[in-house]
Amino acid sequence: MGTDTVRAEAAADTAGRRRQQRGWYFYDWACSVYSTSVVTVFLGPYLTAVAERAADADGYVHPLGVPVRAGSFFAYSVSLSVILAVVVMPLVGSLADRTGRKKPLLAAAAYTGAAATTGMFFLDGDRYLLGGLLLVVANAAQSVGMMLYNSYLPQIAPPEERDAVSSRGWAFGYAAGSTVLVANLVLYSAHDSFGLTETAAVRVCLASAGLWWGAFTVVPLRRLRDRHARVERSAAPGFRQLAATVREMRRYPLTLSFLLAYLVYNDGIQTVITQASVYGSQELGLGQSTLITAVLLVQVLAVAGALAMGRLARTYGAQRTILGSLVAWTATLAAGYFLPARAPVFFFVLAAGIGLVLGGSQALSRSLFSHLVPPGKEAEYFSAYELSDRGMSWLGPLLFGMTYQLTGSYRSAIISLVAFFVIGFALLARVPVRRAIGAAGNPVPEKI
Repeated sequence: MGTDTVRAEAAADTAGRRRQQRGWYFYDWACSVYSTSVVTVFLGPYLTAVAERAADADGYVHPLGVPVRAGSFFAYSVSLSVILAVVVMPLVGSLADRTGRKKPLLAAAAYTGAAATTGMFFLDGDRYLLGGLLLVVANAAQSVGMMLYNSYLPQIAPPEERDAVSSRGWAFGYAAGSTVLVANLVLYSAHDSFGLTETAAVRVCLASAGLWWGAFTVVPLRRLRDRHARVERSAAPGFRQLAATVREMRRYPLTLSFLLAYLVYNDGIQTVITQASVYGSQELGLGQSTLITAVLLVQVLAVAGALAMGRLARTYGAQRTILGSLVAWTATLAAGYFLPARAPVFFFVLAAGIGLVLGGSQALSRSLFSHLVPPGKEAEYFSAYELSDRGMSWLGPLLFGMTYQLTGSYRSAIISLVAFFVIGFALLARVPVRRAIGAAGNPVPEKI
């Protein structure tokens, strides 16, 4: 009877864990639409057009009396959102770990971001300031929400499951991005058939991402479970806690070594994502429809890539699989350097290569880092991880821009990004991950 009871309890624990994992996947499903439809496709060109309508004769707008070129307003708004996220994430992370109540904080971040995105429906005429404000709030809220979401991974998946669970989460996100982007492109392309102007169609696409984000966030909020903090936390709030976290991370130099490697190669990944469309339009002479189709292709293939690399990690370990993906990134950029101009098919092949390694390299980096976090400090450490992801990805764009400025060639600019993958590979290969996991106080998986 005792054995039956133990088995029943183990089965109940497994069922409860699976339920939480399925709920966790749905936050990626909920918020990734914002990244795809809003940030990547629609908001940049649209907000720039709104700012240009509000500009003076010299092409400047004047937010808070500061002269800003209308064409730079979107980029500056994104930068401001990153600064806000860098300030807020450590505060929320320390609060989450200190109280053990991540779910209310996740709800606050998600619905703040969803409300700001839905409010973009009212971004018309010359309301560029409204657009900038909503972008700053939504972007910062997404960063905070993703930090809290990522910090659940060690709680809902034992070490042997994390690669697969993290990969499925990324796959859910890319699947949602593809689904909504297809619907958005149908609405945008055939806006006359729906009785909408082009600008109204864009506003509907923007707002729909916010509604989607808010609606599907209900699933993780119903299924995820908070737990009491497992370690004693300092009552020091805010930046005092952040300073304490930074000092404490020095006790785990191997975890910091992984973060450094991730910072470098992820900077390359993020720069390729943001600059590929510039390369396609300016160097290869491709049209907007070709570029949007390429974005959709990346989203679709990233689902398959994330799942496939998750399976590879079960055989070869996450570290080796990530290293292999960095080799693939290098080969993809090298191929991109030789792409002929005005040849969409070859650009689609390049997009396919990016999609196949994009989701998997990000998913496995997240799961590998989860093994390196000391128990009970998940939100704090994932705030540092998210800062590396979102707050520190500026070197790549700087190198890309400087290379173009010096050479006048986008081909030289794109090939310069190989440095991030080569250096990142060298740094990651030097991290003894099994020893790092043990040093953090976590069990070492058989394959890592």
